[in-house]
Amino acid sequence: MTGCRPTLAGNWVVAGLALVLACGLSVTATAQQGQPAPQDVPPTPEVAEPQGFITEPGWLGRAAIFSDRKLGGGGNGNGFYVSTKSPIQGSGWITLGPGYRHSFQDDRVLVDVSAGVSIKGYKVAEAKFELPRLLRSRLVLGTIYRWQDFRAIKSYGEGPDTTEDNPSTYHLRSQNIVGYSTVRLARWLELNASVGRLSPDILSIGGDEPSFLHSETSLVADTRDFPDHPTRGGLVRVSAARFNDRSAGLYTFNRYESEVAGFIPLARSRVVLALRGWLVAADTQPGQTVPEYLQPNLGGGHSLRSYPDFRFRDDNMLVGNMELRVALFTHLDAVAFADGGSVSARFNDLNLDQRSVGGGLRFHTRRATILRTDLAHGHEGWHVRFSLSEPLRMARSTRRTAPFPFVP
Repeated sequence: MTGCRPTLAGNWVVAGLALVLACGLSVTATAQQGQPAPQDVPPTPEVAEPQGFITEPGWLGRAAIFSDRKLGGGGNGNGFYVSTKSPIQGSGWITLGPGYRHSFQDDRVLVDVSAGVSIKGYKVAEAKFELPRLLRSRLVLGTIYRWQDFRAIKSYGEGPDTTEDNPSTYHLRSQNIVGYSTVRLARWLELNASVGRLSPDILSIGGDEPSFLHSETSLVADTRDFPDHPTRGGLVRVSAARFNDRSAGLYTFNRYESEVAGFIPLARSRVVLALRGWLVAADTQPGQTVPEYLQPNLGGGHSLRSYPDFRFRDDNMLVGNMELRVALFTHLDAVAFADGGSVSARFNDLNLDQRSVGGGLRFHTRRATILRTDLAHGHEGWHVRFSLSEPLRMARSTRRTAPFPFVP
């Protein structure tokens, strides 16, 4: 496969995303106008939790309080916690494992280790060492090691015209060690950089896989109130990454991403309109290709919900999502949604031809989505999904390791 550089001229897709991006930047700038530097910002008072249209049963409120206290994922305080972070889409709707988190020297040093096994036997282990409060909390430095073992990842072939019949599977294991930094330009604006080594192994095929030296730089503007259950604010992220094949010399490429999302509260925050657009483009030189497990793909609970996980893959990807979330009870929302997107070998061929529409329910606390179910319909029929995470999670804004395999 020869390289295909992104071409902006005459592409309505890019024009539309650029308009949304501009709106997102405008909203972000307006919302944050006049905010002082990070070290001078007092804690923001939490807005009262929106009440639902129907009086909530007591048992449902107690379940939300219990979930908020017991399933916080180790984000608050020191000690052991239950890790529920899903290793990857397609690994099953629940993952459990132990975690331990501890801060030292007045929160200037952080150590966090965790492991988990999914319901389908996918395994992950992670260890992080971080200095989060350098230069009066403007600079973060850290390193992270991640080990993964993913069984039976499906592959439907490359391109937008594949069929869902008889997909193949492969067993993927990898190690990734990364050093990273974050410069906090403002409370809502960060500049991130990382460099690391990725060592994959496809066990079902055998033979040596290339190892990669990878690096990435990203700029993130984030005004969401709660990343795991946003009800207002927005996010804009742009990034550039390079994967350098250090073994075979055949898989070196660059990747560029642009992502924008907005969460608009209506009816005194009882209704939230959620919008997300995400564009990924690869740049390869002649004689170089993007390996299958690093190609962006669509399908699953975070992109096109009526399609199976990993349903479409290619060098370039576009996806857009829209959700209307209505608070039936304080901690239970009814949702209607529409998804659209595509993958392509050529950037100019991207469109929104693959679509999903549907509805679902979200059980959540003030800060996080605890359980969701979606019923979606598309060109290939109906699909029912259960998950323990926010559908428009935009995990790229905080993930430090290389996305491997690349999933929404």
